[in-house]
Amino acid sequence: MEFLKNNQSRLSSLRPPLEPVAERAVAWSPVAPGRRISPPANAGNISGWPRGGWLILLVIFLGPFSAPLRGQAFKEYDLKAAFLYHLAQFVEWPPEAFPETETPLVIGVLGQDPFGKALDEIVQNEVVRNRKLVVHRFRQLDEIRICHVLFISQSEEGRLDQILSNLKGRNILTVGDTEGFARRGGIVRFLTEKNKIRMRINIETANAANLTISSKLLRASEVIGSKETKP
Repeated sequence: MEFLKNNQSRLSSLRPPLEPVAERAVAWSPVAPGRRISPPANAGNISGWPRGGWLILLVIFLGPFSAPLRGQAFKEYDLKAAFLYHLAQFVEWPPEAFPETETPLVIGVLGQDPFGKALDEIVQNEVVRNRKLVVHRFRQLDEIRICHVLFISQSEEGRLDQILSNLKGRNILTVGDTEGFARRGGIVRFLTEKNKIRMRINIETANAANLTISSKLLRASEVIGSKETKP
């Protein structure tokens, strides 16, 4: 419970910039099974809360699972799933990343999936920059055709350098929580310290992928690489 409480304010502070997409709150649903939850008082102008947040609320109100380590893992990756959803709102992709007008914004998971159903339920029926969000899972790198946000699982640590090398030149926001992920050429690393999740962003790698990351997200993260960010 303490893990999620420590991170709710962090997610709430990262509301998307005012662009063509309406502002949205953190991925908490207003309704949890058996009780009604009101939006936070500081939520501002919120057009709606995404689906899937009830999983996180269940952890908050029902407490940890009987096995503390499994309960901690459950909470951690539910929250990381919410971070993945919000990352999509703070990044701009070049037009060529979307071959067709109706091409969805794809969040991919490469390797062993630590999220279970949480990621699917958080992005269900959600739209970012007028594009539907979908989740795809990949076992091998050559399965990836269209992908915009790619979480590279810790199961791929042994071939991480090869994966990142093969992804060079593609407009993919690579995300992971493997040790040294950003310094090895990934773009966003999730770090868990003292029951809090923070982000380390390799801005040089993001620029090389022709991705524009919101300055608001950069200010809330540890930035490594070139300081010459895109406007």
